[in-house]
Amino acid sequence: MSTLWLCLAVTAAMGGTILCKLKKSPGQGGRKVVCLAGLWGGACLLSLSLFWGSIIFSLSCFLMCTFFSGQELLPVDQKAVLVTGSDSGIGNALCKHLDQLGFTVFAGVLNAQGSGAEELRRTCSKCLTVLQLDITDPEQIKDAFSKVVEKVQNRGLWALINNAGVLGLPGDGELIPMNGYKQCMAVNFFGAVEVTKAFLPLLRKSRGRLVNISSMAGGAPMPWLAAYGSSKAALTMFSSVMRQELSKWGVKVSVIQPAGFKTNISGTSETWDKMEKNILDNLSPDVQEDYGQDYILQLRSYLKFVDQQTNSDLSPVLLDIQHAISSKSPCAFYSSGIFSYMWLCFVSFTPTGIFDHFTQKLFDFTKFMPKALRKSDWKNKAM
Repeated sequence: MSTLWLCLAVTAAMGGTILCKLKKSPGQGGRKVVCLAGLWGGACLLSLSLFWGSIIFSLSCFLMCTFFSGQELLPVDQKAVLVTGSDSGIGNALCKHLDQLGFTVFAGVLNAQGSGAEELRRTCSKCLTVLQLDITDPEQIKDAFSKVVEKVQNRGLWALINNAGVLGLPGDGELIPMNGYKQCMAVNFFGAVEVTKAFLPLLRKSRGRLVNISSMAGGAPMPWLAAYGSSKAALTMFSSVMRQELSKWGVKVSVIQPAGFKTNISGTSETWDKMEKNILDNLSPDVQEDYGQDYILQLRSYLKFVDQQTNSDLSPVLLDIQHAISSKSPCAFYSSGIFSYMWLCFVSFTPTGIFDHFTQKLFDFTKFMPKALRKSDWKNKAM
């Protein structure tokens, strides 16, 4: 009995230590680890005798304490951080957040004279520098690099956060014109790769961090996001390879896979009009006849639906990025938002047929059908 009480006391002490460390650690990763360990420990206590269940649960707590010992945050010390795509959304909010924490922030923006850039100059400290940085323009990347080097000098750049991205108009993969695919790849993948290659010498000098903002659409197939999801999947794989290659230099690489958060990535109604026209102008008569113009014009309703379902609170993403650049041992992957974590787990462990069936039910394709599929004789012709 005394041994049992000892196990329970050790478990309680370790559990309290874990909760204290959890409060000091930003980001969602630690909370997910605690939940999984709690489920594991509870299963052990229920399935085994109380003595052995307590022993295994205590061991789980010990392993968690070891895990959290590597989650301690490094001092800020005005470390230099470059964030791309800072005009609005996550990038803009992140620059403000990191500036408040005391980082030296370089905010790369698509328009240095735009409202987002002016807001950053007005609301942030003098430690923040706005840089004109179109990540698809090699000359602007070189110019931004020169300005960063001039300011950081021998310190190097502590963290590069590739946040800039475009969504494009969602639609069936057959409908998205090739210039839509090329734009997504140019910004979401090739732009991030080129910026990474340019600034890696500074990251290697500081033994710093590379953080790439991907998407849960880059880890799980989602209807109407063929161009966007493919570009984000490429970015995720690039990040994973770079994580292995850069480990010998002491540079740590993390991927952020957010769920739906309210940003300006989906564009405006004017942007949607241009993208719709782009789709219609690039379709062959046969394809346009099969899908129907009404179907194509309804695609923007998906964007309205997504906008209604997205979370306006960006703090889960900001805290995950903060953890990725500040923790002694950052995670390789962060799934910001509960839905992202659940969806990525679901696609990883569920048989493909079940996942596809669930996806069709979730998106309810029967309410959103191409013109040809609404004809009763279509299946007979196909047979």
